[in-house]
Amino acid sequence: MTTSTAYFATGCFWGAERRFWNLTGVINTSVGYMGGTTQNPSYEEVCTGRTGHAEMVQVDFDASVISYQRLLEEFWTMHDPTTLNAQGGDIGTQYRSSIYTTSGEQLAQALASRDIYQRALTESGIGEIVSEILDSAGVTYYLAEEYHQKYLAKNPNGYDCHSSAGVAYPKSISESVAK
Repeated sequence: MTTSTAYFATGCFWGAERRFWNLTGVINTSVGYMGGTTQNPSYEEVCTGRTGHAEMVQVDFDASVISYQRLLEEFWTMHDPTTLNAQGGDIGTQYRSSIYTTSGEQLAQALASRDIYQRALTESGIGEIVSEILDSAGVTYYLAEEYHQKYLAKNPNGYDCHSSAGVAYPKSISESVAK
C-alpha cells in the first residue's frame, strides 16, 4: 500500500471530511487548521478570523486505490470555489477554498485540475476560481478538537454546510489526466 496525504479546505470542515471519508481508497481523515500565524489555535480563535487559518481536512489515501486526481475532482465539485472566504452562510477567511500540496506532482495536478474546472465553469457562465493552491512545506497542520473529528458520524443530522457551483468536473478530460 502506498499512503499519501492531501490537504483540502472547502468551507466548514465537517461536510468535507464526510465526503472524503466515504471515498474508496481513503484510509483516514481528520479535520484541523492550516495556513495561519497562531500556533496551536483553538476553534474559537480560528472562528474570529484573526489567526489566518482555514478549516482543513487532511486526507490519507492509498494511491494504488484512489488517485489524487479523483480527490481533486471531489474537492472542486463539493463546494463553490468561486466564492471568496465564504461557503453558503459561512463567511470568513477560515472558510476559504484552499489546497495545500505535499509534492511537486500534487502541485502540478492541482493547478492543471483548476484550469480544467475553470474552463467548465466559464462555459457555464460562472466566475473565476479563487481557491488558493499552495505548497504545504513549512506549513503546520493543527489537529482540531476531538469533538470536530468525524463530527457528522457522531451527529448524522448535523450541519453539512456545503453548496456547489453546480457544474460537474469534466470526466472525459479528468480520465485522460489521471492516466
